[in-house]
Amino acid sequence: MRTTTRRTWAAGWAAAAMLAGLAACTGDKQEHDKDEPGSSGKSDKAVVKACAGGTFTWSGVEERDRLTGVAEMQLVGKGGGELTKPVKRVYTPRPSVRTQGPAVSSAEVLFSLGKKIGEIDTDARTLAEVDGDEWAFTDVNVKAPALNDGTSELDGAGKFVHFTGVREVTGDFSYACPGGKTSTGHARSWRVTIDGILDCDDPASDDPEDYALEAARLSCAEGSPATKGA
Repeated sequence: MRTTTRRTWAAGWAAAAMLAGLAACTGDKQEHDKDEPGSSGKSDKAVVKACAGGTFTWSGVEERDRLTGVAEMQLVGKGGGELTKPVKRVYTPRPSVRTQGPAVSSAEVLFSLGKKIGEIDTDARTLAEVDGDEWAFTDVNVKAPALNDGTSELDGAGKFVHFTGVREVTGDFSYACPGGKTSTGHARSWRVTIDGILDCDDPASDDPEDYALEAARLSCAEGSPATKGA
C-alpha cells in the first residue's frame, strides 16, 4: 500500500494544566472502550489519598496506533490534484486513569507512564519535583487532536483515502507506599498524531490492527487491493 504519513509528538502541543491534586480520574467512556470502567470512588465518602513519594511499578504496557478519522475515497486523475473530502471522526482518544485503593494523582500516574515509555525525558522522580516543564501527556482533560481538514496535494493519479490516527498507550500500575498500602490501577493516554493518505489500488498490510487497513476497509470500494492485505 502506498501511504504518506506525517507524525507530530503530542508533547509539542501547548502546555496543559497539571492535575496533581486529582484522584482516580477517568475520561468519558466510549462504547468500544470496554476495558475502561468508571471511577470506583464514592462521591459521598472522604477520599483516602495515597502517600507522597511512593513507587510505581508497571506491567502490560502497550502502544497501539488507533484510527481517529477517515475521508471518503477520492479519484485523482493523471497529473495529480487536491484531496478535498473532509476527514470524519471514527474514534476520540481520551486519556484516563482508574485507581483501586488509596487515591493517586492522575497526573503523577501518567507522568510515570510517560517516563516508562520514553515520552517524558526528565531526571525528576515525580511530577511534583518538575520545575517549569509541562506535558500534555499527563493531562486527563487534554482535548483530542483536531482532524485534518481533508485538503492535501498529490502529484499522481489514483483512488485515495485521507485518514488520521493517534498512538495510544495503555498499562497497568501499582503504587506502593513505604511500609504502607498499595494502590493498583489502569492508565491510558496518547502521544503521536498520524496524518496519512492511502491508495486503494495498493495492497495493505496483513496486520488486522493496522490503521491504514482499517481506513481502507471503511472507504475503499469492496474488493479493492488495499482492503485485502498483502
